[in-house]
Amino acid sequence: MSTSTDVTCVVNGRLVERRVPIRVTTAEFLRDDLRLTGTKVSCELQVCGACTVLVDGQPASSCSLLACDLDGRAVTTIEGLADGTRLHPVQQAFCDQNAFQCGFCTPGYVLMAVALLNEQPDVDDDTIREWLDGNLCRCTGYAPIEAAVRQARAASGGARG
Repeated sequence: MSTSTDVTCVVNGRLVERRVPIRVTTAEFLRDDLRLTGTKVSCELQVCGACTVLVDGQPASSCSLLACDLDGRAVTTIEGLADGTRLHPVQQAFCDQNAFQCGFCTPGYVLMAVALLNEQPDVDDDTIREWLDGNLCRCTGYAPIEAAVRQARAASGGARG
């Protein structure tokens, strides 16, 4: 049985072709092989949300998703959101609302918020809290994080309150 496999995927708009060990997680692949260190690893149990990336536009816990499962798929990391020096509206809202303290959880929260607003641009406040419930902020920055998502929602023309 082979201990590695070929993977072809698109990461942040760039075609990536690699041979990866079958037990390497997406987080390890992104951080160690591709040097995209914005993806954080904390719990390694799909509990904290720090490792959240988008796979085919949907949030995924990269700490438990094997890199070999990325074959033929598209991955977006925090590094792939900005357009040059222009931040993505969710990133900008996080800056405007000071929605980070130590910043460790921020990439996961931003990507979860991007997925939410892509799926439900007119999302209500209760649904924002539901979607963000799987992400943890050890610095307890929840109020500014929710404010940032509401700001990004408003910037996209979504509903309020």
